[in-house]
Amino acid sequence: MKKILLTATAFLMLFSCQNDQTESIATNATARRSCASQDVLAEQLAADPTLALRMNQIEAFTQKSMLTNKLVNGKVVIPVVVNVLYKTAAENISDAQIQSQIDVLNKDFTATNPDFSSTPAEFAGVAANVGITFELVKINRKSTTKTSWGTRDAMKKTKQGGLDPTSPTTTLNLWACTIGGGILGYAQFPGGSLATDGVVIDSNYFGLSSAASYPYNLGRTASHEVGHWMNLRHIWGDASCGDDLVSDTPVHKTSNFGVPTYPYVSTCLPAHNEMTMNYMDYTDDRGMFMFTNGQKARMTALFVSGGARAGFGI
Repeated sequence: MKKILLTATAFLMLFSCQNDQTESIATNATARRSCASQDVLAEQLAADPTLALRMNQIEAFTQKSMLTNKLVNGKVVIPVVVNVLYKTAAENISDAQIQSQIDVLNKDFTATNPDFSSTPAEFAGVAANVGITFELVKINRKSTTKTSWGTRDAMKKTKQGGLDPTSPTTTLNLWACTIGGGILGYAQFPGGSLATDGVVIDSNYFGLSSAASYPYNLGRTASHEVGHWMNLRHIWGDASCGDDLVSDTPVHKTSNFGVPTYPYVSTCLPAHNEMTMNYMDYTDDRGMFMFTNGQKARMTALFVSGGARAGFGI
């Protein structure tokens, strides 16, 4: 049975083995999906011992909200500010491409994406309409001399050449820039500093992008990273047969890549099929197309009174 609570010590143990990230040289070709959210969290936990306590409190609140069914029953609309940092014309992505990303998020979080119907019958009973939508309110653009930004949040700091987040208690900030090192994106989990709150997505994979960005050209990097921003873990729990703190997602041996053919039988016992089409796996954009009711419960618990993102309101 999946554990539902982590102590502060467990948080530190879980993430202490992650590799330190440094600013990387940009690369155009990405063979496998790579999300740096866990690596960034490990650095934040090491730098701020109180973060583990805050995250543990958020987890306890989340579990209590789910157990007492005190979840959001209204409509959550997330205002979005997109911060574009560019050196080249290609990095200065168009307004249309930015809007395409908002459209993808709206479809994926309301189960109106066309491929949602491809959900296997085995998982249809837990496949969820999260019921959260997104509204683009502003685009900020800034020319830069940087060729890549790495994962140390420099893009989120005006003093380091980036752009400070706008109203992070009530606004989701997205940064579009070249991250480097083959990393598609990363997010900050609830509980982190407001000064760095939000999601970073490499410009090549922001929204509906060109065929050159295949197989990550359908905007699903943002769906995955916004999932982290809303308190979702990787579906394999970042450990062999690990725990993602969600009861209705099957245990995964590890991350999956490409587009695995269903049924994909797990080597974690007892024998079962893995949910490789979940947004929180590492599959190609065309291979991920669903959240679960358990994941929805974790996400919506953030927005109730007392929740970590309650400032967004209902």
